[in-house]
Amino acid sequence: MFPHETIVDLLCALGYSVGRAGRPRAICFAGRARLAPPLPAPPPPPKIEVPKVPQFDAPPRYNYQPLPRNSFSDRVTKCLHDGAAAGLGPADRGTYARMCAN
Repeated sequence: MFPHETIVDLLCALGYSVGRAGRPRAICFAGRARLAPPLPAPPPPPKIEVPKVPQFDAPPRYNYQPLPRNSFSDRVTKCLHDGAAAGLGPADRGTYARMCAN
């Protein structure tokens, strides 16, 4: 029969390993086999949530809040940018911004 070390070396040479989680695998280091630590547990499965489905007989939900209005400064800045993009000169831009913002 073969001595124990020869069998272990032979298994290492053939690439013996057990790939299942939680089982040790044989790893060869300088002609010797050592057992590797067990593999970590698999991560938990992702949480699956059912999306909210709209109902046909439910009353519609309306948003009655008015849209937010830009401040006067925001409107003037937008009008100045629009005038510059249209190719107006500085004097014409001022006149355009006054009429546009009010």
